[in-house]
Amino acid sequence: MLRSSRPPRPRRQATWGLLCALLVTAGCADFSEQDQRGAEWSEPRTPTPVQPTPFDSTPERQRRDQPDESTPVPPPEGCVDHHVAVVATCLDPVGGIAVLPDGEHALVGEATTGRIVRVAIQDDPERKDRYEEFATVDVDPSGGGLLGIALSPDYLEDELVYAYVSTPEDNRVVRVARGDSPRPVLTGIPRGGPETGGALALDPAGALLIATGAPSGSEATDPSSPAGKLLRFTPGTDTPEGTAGTASLAVASGLSSPRGICVAPETGQTWVTDRADGLDLLHRVEFDGPLGEAAWNWPERPGVAGCAAWEDMVVVLLTEDSAAANFPLGPEGDFLGAPEPNMVDLFGRLGPLVRSGQDEMWLGTRNKEGGEPESSDDRVLVTIRPETAVGGQD
Repeated sequence: MLRSSRPPRPRRQATWGLLCALLVTAGCADFSEQDQRGAEWSEPRTPTPVQPTPFDSTPERQRRDQPDESTPVPPPEGCVDHHVAVVATCLDPVGGIAVLPDGEHALVGEATTGRIVRVAIQDDPERKDRYEEFATVDVDPSGGGLLGIALSPDYLEDELVYAYVSTPEDNRVVRVARGDSPRPVLTGIPRGGPETGGALALDPAGALLIATGAPSGSEATDPSSPAGKLLRFTPGTDTPEGTAGTASLAVASGLSSPRGICVAPETGQTWVTDRADGLDLLHRVEFDGPLGEAAWNWPERPGVAGCAAWEDMVVVLLTEDSAAANFPLGPEGDFLGAPEPNMVDLFGRLGPLVRSGQDEMWLGTRNKEGGEPESSDDRVLVTIRPETAVGGQD
């Protein structure tokens, strides 16, 4: 077990080793035909990945001190959480996380309230519930509320944040500055209930990726509807007008209830998680129209959620299984075996997941949404990515 207190940053970076569980099969590949192609499809716009600026890789950040596991971690006391991985407590279900450029702070969006707060890595357990409010976006929880947030590609200059939200009328992307009212950017995306899902991410080329759910299955293959699509929107460049304009931003189609988008900045490879009819899916997006057959599926429906991607690994959170699954990848991006389960039953229901720099991950819990919350829920955690295990690179 981890100690209840720790020195600054280096101790926190050892957490994934503690969180890894025994290797068992978490899903199975099924490559039977799963045709999601529609009768018509307009030619998509293919993004060009841009190699990101190298992340701070100083020896201090790369240290891997082994934690002292001899002292059990005390249980939470109100909002005070002693677990070394926890950096923020007593939030409503976490709907989205955007890590700030310094890697020490993040903006966190609450799904049911639309509140966006700025949290910091805290070594003092009594300060983990202390954060400043950035802005509040009006949301309709009956449609899913706040579904995701992402920084502006020019955040260091404009300090703008984008949020994908449900309103009583539609799902939409809004832009918000600190303390200001949100301004609509993309509107008219069909909304359903919380089961319709949705996700938002920023790709290495500075474009927003929006995964939209399909309240009715037919919308996913209808090129005139933005529902059930992966949209790519470049702020300051794309100027879509109305529903048809939003639909023209589609670079892939065939989604049902997407929950996460992740891009490996080293390669530009994009992944999307989806809760489809009868299966949970992980798609490798090729930006060539309909998504077609998934790269991996889970017939047992563990509740796929957020994901994080590297050149040699993809990590997917599983809400209903209260776990994570990591997929080691080979040199050609192929799976090296069944996904390896991690974090099993450690923090309850897991939701959004984002990569920060070379080896860190920030994730949020959704225990107040049908789980068994601790007094410190819902929480934001920071850990390091798992080691590749089956023939991968360390």
